[in-house]
Amino acid sequence: MSSANNTTPMARRFRGFLPVIIDVETGGFNAQTDALLEIAAVLLALDEGGRIRIDQTVSTHVHPFSGANIEPKALEITGIRPDSPLRAAREERDALGYIFTPIRQAVKAYGCTRAILVGHNAFFDLGFLNAAVERTGIKRNPFHLFSSFDTVSLAGLAYGQTVLAKAVEAAGLKWDSSEAHSAVYDAKRTAELFCQIVNRWDALNPDMQIRLSL
Repeated sequence: MSSANNTTPMARRFRGFLPVIIDVETGGFNAQTDALLEIAAVLLALDEGGRIRIDQTVSTHVHPFSGANIEPKALEITGIRPDSPLRAAREERDALGYIFTPIRQAVKAYGCTRAILVGHNAFFDLGFLNAAVERTGIKRNPFHLFSSFDTVSLAGLAYGQTVLAKAVEAAGLKWDSSEAHSAVYDAKRTAELFCQIVNRWDALNPDMQIRLSL
């Protein structure tokens, strides 16, 4: 990573924000009432040529908060067994702390102001993240509270596809449907898609690379 200052290429590329790909698996669609069951974060870096790439992935299973609703249909889709001891799930506050620590470190290292969530249908992931932060009383949320980068819109523009699997394949990347609906797998494929679109855009706009190198 670059030394912490406000002139790093990463900080300049996204106006002081550090994009972090987030995927959550949940017990339903309501962020206020339904359980957060898994969360994965993919952190990014810039290579020597200024291309954005995956740097590290951090993930954890999450123990449902007290009184959380879990829809059986959601578990059918994800295959998650919330009561399984093999999950080694963390309580919500501990899970968020585990995910947020390397993100805060990366924000500081790159001289960014805060992280910005990248997701496929980002409002869903951001909604569950914000609800969990509010429930647990965490004061140092590294993410912007409402801004996000949505790969649905980006992929629709770049490839004419909005479904994650179809967008990934249209980008020439691999998709394994048997691995889908795992927070780690979906976050990594979303990260690859985001990196490919950003790098493709930058390659078509040489002035971007000049600006980043200043």
